[in-house]
Amino acid sequence: MSKGKNKTAKRVTRKQMTAMLESLFGSHPSERYELKSVFRLLGLDTHPAKMLCMEVLDDLMQDDIITEKPRYTYQLKLQSQRLEGIFHRKANGKNTFLPDEGGQPILIAERNSLHAMDGDRVRVSMMARRKNHVREGQVTEIVRRTDKQYVGRLDVHRDLAFLITEDRTLANDIIIPRQGLRGAKQGDKVVAKIVEWPQESKNPIGRVVEVLGQSGENETEMHAILAEFGLPYKYPQQVEDAANRIPDEIPEEEIRRREDMRQVMTFTIDPRDAKDFDDAISIRKVSTRMYEVGVHIADVSHYVREGDIIDREAQKRGTSVYLVDRTIPMLPERLCNNICSLRPNEDKLTYSVVFLMDEEANVHDWHLAKTVTRSNRRFIYEEVQQVLEAHGEASPEDYQNPGDHMDPERPEYEPAEHFAQELITLNRMAKALRKRRFSAGAVDFDRQETRFEIDQNGKPLSVYFKVAKDANKLVEEFMLLANRTVAESIGKIQSSKSKVQSSKTPKVFVYRIHEQPDQEKLINLSQFVTKFGLKLKPTGSNEMVSQSINKMLHDAKQTKAKNLVEMVTLRAMMKAKYSTENIGHYGLAFDYYTHFTSPIRRYPDLMVHRLLYRYAEGGRSVMKSKWEEQCEHASQMEQTAALAERASIKYKEVEFMQDRIGQEFDGIISGITEYGLYVELNENKCEGMVPLRDLDDDYYEFDEKNYCLWGRRNHHRYSLGDEVRIKIASANLERKQLNFTLVRE
Repeated sequence: MSKGKNKTAKRVTRKQMTAMLESLFGSHPSERYELKSVFRLLGLDTHPAKMLCMEVLDDLMQDDIITEKPRYTYQLKLQSQRLEGIFHRKANGKNTFLPDEGGQPILIAERNSLHAMDGDRVRVSMMARRKNHVREGQVTEIVRRTDKQYVGRLDVHRDLAFLITEDRTLANDIIIPRQGLRGAKQGDKVVAKIVEWPQESKNPIGRVVEVLGQSGENETEMHAILAEFGLPYKYPQQVEDAANRIPDEIPEEEIRRREDMRQVMTFTIDPRDAKDFDDAISIRKVSTRMYEVGVHIADVSHYVREGDIIDREAQKRGTSVYLVDRTIPMLPERLCNNICSLRPNEDKLTYSVVFLMDEEANVHDWHLAKTVTRSNRRFIYEEVQQVLEAHGEASPEDYQNPGDHMDPERPEYEPAEHFAQELITLNRMAKALRKRRFSAGAVDFDRQETRFEIDQNGKPLSVYFKVAKDANKLVEEFMLLANRTVAESIGKIQSSKSKVQSSKTPKVFVYRIHEQPDQEKLINLSQFVTKFGLKLKPTGSNEMVSQSINKMLHDAKQTKAKNLVEMVTLRAMMKAKYSTENIGHYGLAFDYYTHFTSPIRRYPDLMVHRLLYRYAEGGRSVMKSKWEEQCEHASQMEQTAALAERASIKYKEVEFMQDRIGQEFDGIISGITEYGLYVELNENKCEGMVPLRDLDDDYYEFDEKNYCLWGRRNHHRYSLGDEVRIKIASANLERKQLNFTLVRE
């Protein structure tokens, strides 16, 4: 009986399978079918038949006959010839349209775009489908123009100017009539907006909305990077005025309402150039083996009220932005660097998580409280590291690592030796917390960060690498502990005494979540690292996989490809984000995690403070949809800020290397695209491109799956991680691009 079924199933052709599936979905157009249900309803019980079914399902999705949502769940797609949605302009001319109803993006050729801009809301009419071609549409109406602005350099002529922009979604420059220049001159960097794009014209017409200054000047270029990503570089005057009206003295009645911890030894530990100190740590011994450790966070929510003018601006920004030579703060300077900053020898309002811990960092009790604190000392990381190393308390690798060291000639820092015992105790606790975290399956990313020494004009003088040592990790572990603890207090249903949570259903909260990596990406990563003699087990339990990743990353530190392996591993990971839906944090191996410890520079932390205080006072749960919307905005702004930071680093790399044109360097292939090879230099980690057009010894094809370019005739292969020698060919500051040529043996 079984054999007969198998023979019948194997005889089903692709055409018959297509007819069976179209009949199934067509007879029940509103029904959703899971993949297993499709197999059952069609009587498919052999592996070949199931595989054929899945192939045909993919074909039907490509043809937009069915839709898949969620994964492996299918439904007939009720199509319309006229759709509305968002237009996305692409640099290669293959523009796409994403319908409001969802589904696969639809190709819009440039000739059918009606000059729609990236982000425009448009109406599209579907075109008749050509055999073996993807579906195409034609823009019939632009419903609403995007407010996108363009940054570029002006080329001014007698009656008009051209805005030469590096935005690759525009094939032609923007024409600026003389009356739209706003006083801008030849060579100025400006921000412009497109006001018209006549159908018969190849060039859009725009007007200048802001003049940034002369191209090439550091201030101009940093502002241009911010403008390119739609980020502000100055505060609205009315917001500054509101901040200036906030008194900096703490009323006595406010102090009486709080837990007074001003007599407890407290200090901040930050980078040497930090100005906003939003976290401090206190420690006091309460018995032979017990310590009270406080994590004190600036109480920004006391000064910034929900919905006020400062709050609205902070919410819009979402985060502080860190470029190479400056910080663009989320809050006005009076708040972030003065009133809220936990500066030494000043009384400050704080929101604190206070732990009762033993020497092995086991938490025996904790409480959350509004407090008033007073920092006894401002440390920089190098000072703390010096104390730990002097007492033999630092990790063995810290003694080997290069990096910054405290300058003994800097008199503003008094000797730290009389804080040594407290720092040593906290460091031992931090190491115990860290060890437990990695035993539970946390992933150990410990990448070097490229930094520049710059002069007063912003010109990069040298490159150095920021290495996280025990002093950095000490602070990190206690911040992680505080973040995890307050997240558990809301999200985790308590079986005994609860700190804040009392209902059976967790109240709405803001979590920092990190999804598990995609299985296919891990398999590809496993195959990639073998070329460096490294091993990775891509399957198994979360704990097994993360431990395998950690061992692979540890082994990679002994190879020249250390940075590359860490970069490719990071790409295989999902991006962390904010959400009211808690799924845990894979990278940290925490079931509950949030951001509580940096409300001066991250808006989600301010949201968390408000929710914690509301629930501690017995308040009802907030509206989930509204807070989820704020989480999505904060996640988006975080990504935008990261892109701007990378753009500023790239600009400084090009500026640093422009005096080295013609020089040769050793490097490693760090990226491969259809346009050429990216090479990271061993000496300073600056990255540039070897254009494909310069690889003129063969016709090369791009193999995306195997991270390589290979030659058709001589079969030479350029793979990710290959060591090469290059010569600096050119440095284009406007494009933030270094061009290399290969030095062939």
